[in-house]
Amino acid sequence: MKKLVVGFLAALAIATAGAAFGQVPERIPVPAAAQHVTDPEAATQAYIATMTPEQKAKSDAYFEGGYWLILWDFLVAAGISLLLLSTRLSAGMRNAAERVSRRKPVQTFLYWGMYSVLTGVIAFPFNWWKGFVREHKYGLANQDFGGWMGDQLKGLAVAVILGGLFIALLYGVLRRTPQTWWIWGSLTMIVFLMFAVLIAPVYIDPLFNKYVKLEDPRVKEPILSLARASGISVNDVYMMDASKQSKRISANVSGLFGTESIRLNDNLLKRCSLEEIEAVMGHEMGHYVLNHIYKGIVFFGILIVVGFAFLRWSFAKLTARYGARWDVRGVGDTAGLPLFVLLFAAYFFVLTPVVNTLIRVQEYEADIFGLNAAQQPDGFATTALKLSEYRKISPGKWEEFIFYDHPSGHTRIYSAMRWKAEHQK
Repeated sequence: MKKLVVGFLAALAIATAGAAFGQVPERIPVPAAAQHVTDPEAATQAYIATMTPEQKAKSDAYFEGGYWLILWDFLVAAGISLLLLSTRLSAGMRNAAERVSRRKPVQTFLYWGMYSVLTGVIAFPFNWWKGFVREHKYGLANQDFGGWMGDQLKGLAVAVILGGLFIALLYGVLRRTPQTWWIWGSLTMIVFLMFAVLIAPVYIDPLFNKYVKLEDPRVKEPILSLARASGISVNDVYMMDASKQSKRISANVSGLFGTESIRLNDNLLKRCSLEEIEAVMGHEMGHYVLNHIYKGIVFFGILIVVGFAFLRWSFAKLTARYGARWDVRGVGDTAGLPLFVLLFAAYFFVLTPVVNTLIRVQEYEADIFGLNAAQQPDGFATTALKLSEYRKISPGKWEEFIFYDHPSGHTRIYSAMRWKAEHQK
């Protein structure tokens, strides 16, 4: 979760970003084996060799720890769901909501509010360790506990309000379609997914970070030129003060149906050269030009429909056996929401390699687009090294297939060096 910075600190962060950019070298150092590439793998290894053994060990430890977090995320979600069901806390929250109002949408919204707060409190120790302690341990976070906690509370508020509207709508659909609820429920979730993608850049992201127009022509004009050449109709580039939270570099071309915008975080300006910035923006524009947002919605839409079909079968089986014990009256009963969460968490846990592969393939496509658009292979390679501060740079084949939702640093640097070798001919 994120927190919106106060005006003075935002202005200070932006001014600092502009000053820091002037200290970044205009040209990046290129290893000897990568200056004139005849062997892409040798050039790749030359770049990887610029990381110290300590840096590699730290990156590997952080990323490999994330493998276990996939399991722990699932186990925590499953444990909380089973706790709410077995102790009838979920049924108790439903009963409390029914005592407050007779209207089903209001009851559902009130239940969701109680559910969100209660699960947030129960999961807080785990989320605190994962999102605050661990990030600081590996030197990836800048935020103090107060700032981090403020972002958590803002995220909770957004989840209660926006999630409450969705849950009220979803359960309204489930109650009105008792025989085909899984079809209409999945379609409702897909529409909400599109709605969230549409409004997030405009209404949600600014709650956590300050966005301002990038004015430095040295950075802005090459980006806009690259956008025009790629067929992206935008007139401005926006910068966000992400450095108050993290040391990670990032950028995006986000939005749907006219809300598209080019954004980069101030870490990118502070830590990267012009070549690296162009390489990153070429990649991000690739996502837009290749319609990855729309393709992603279609893909996840298919997974959601299949997931609801799985819910239809498994929910019926479990409630037939345990429904009376849990005091869950049926599919349209909000007291059964923890069971929905448990089953969906199990479904997507099993599909981890599938979801990661879809995202990784799209990221690789955007990599290739960015190399051809920006024509900055060395900038792309050194950016991959920076991203490898928290992503294991040289995984095994199956390791990358199962756990990586982006190409590994080795894959990305090799792609850049292969591109460079072919364009030197």
